[in-house]
Amino acid sequence: MLNPRLKSTIEKLLPRFLVRALDPFTAKMNDSVAEWAGGLPAGARVLDAGAGESRYAPLFTAQRYTAIDLAVGDAAWNYAGLDLLGDLESLPLGDATFDAALNVVTLEHVRRPQAVIVELARVLKPGGRLLIVAPLEWEVHQAPHDYFRYTRYGLEHLLTSAGLKTRRLEAMGGFFWLMARRSVNFLSFFQGGAGWIVFLLLAPFFGLLIPLVLYALDPLDRRRDFTLGYLCEATKP
Repeated sequence: MLNPRLKSTIEKLLPRFLVRALDPFTAKMNDSVAEWAGGLPAGARVLDAGAGESRYAPLFTAQRYTAIDLAVGDAAWNYAGLDLLGDLESLPLGDATFDAALNVVTLEHVRRPQAVIVELARVLKPGGRLLIVAPLEWEVHQAPHDYFRYTRYGLEHLLTSAGLKTRRLEAMGGFFWLMARRSVNFLSFFQGGAGWIVFLLLAPFFGLLIPLVLYALDPLDRRRDFTLGYLCEATKP
């Protein structure tokens, strides 16, 4: 992975459309969460399960937003925005208390994912909505709290086993998005010491040109068997 500070600096320097093109997974994820939030009624109770730095809180100003996290993922993060500190496997919340819940790139960081999905189903009201984003072809991150990756069939199994009904299960990019991310990942081997010289020489190609070409080719992969992850929407009957 690229150094977080370096990545943040690069994103500030590049035009927004180029940042989105270079990291379409994050762009699509953020757009999808925003669209999902916009479809919730005003005053709805929303649980952000695994909220981290509560970066999605601004999307729910019209709703009653609650952020919960165990706060062990990233030592550099600021968890001050959390409403609750707690384990997603045993939520300190009552049954059927939320109209909606989201769990965004968090399910890979829990030891018992089925228990988490069961808990989310428990705190949802009948008819409540759940949004999940889960990775498949990602590098290890937030070690040592990185346990699982998910296929579409694994996610479907977790949801149906918890009594939830899947409404949407969509691959987020295909083979070419995956290879574009790997191209950028390649640069991470040249971060430090004399390696920065190699980094600067290779970055225009592996960090910009090659990823942009690969992202443009992604429509060629219609099966989406090679994907960075999945976006899933479900409801509680």
